[in-house]
Amino acid sequence: MAPNARDRGQQWLAKGGLRPTRQRLSLASLLVGDGEDRHVTAELLHTSALDAGERVSLATVYNTLRAFCDAGLMHEVTVDGTRSYFDTRMDDHPHFFWEDEARISDAPKEDMQITKLPTPPEGYEIASVDVVVRLRKL
Repeated sequence: MAPNARDRGQQWLAKGGLRPTRQRLSLASLLVGDGEDRHVTAELLHTSALDAGERVSLATVYNTLRAFCDAGLMHEVTVDGTRSYFDTRMDDHPHFFWEDEARISDAPKEDMQITKLPTPPEGYEIASVDVVVRLRKL
């Protein structure tokens, strides 16, 4: 793994206040090491880690992704009850879900307008609004 990828991974973990364990650092470097945003499933990240020579279990990848989310470093995008993607881009933005490819990508947020949201029940506030636009070929 390139030294600057490890540095980016270490800085990313520090931003979230996470201790840079070997496995966290390895996964963080895979996620943000090239400076690009990522949409990954736990399985995809697990495969990438194994390909990079990292010995890590799928359960550890899931737990680490959850820790990254809890630290505010990434967020989970749930497409349906069976599949979640993890996104390193933290600003509010919609996603396309490509049904035939089972992948997500960022959708142009400037093309989306939400003009009104329902009033939340008393004692609650809207924490976020997730928009996933499902696409399928004609």
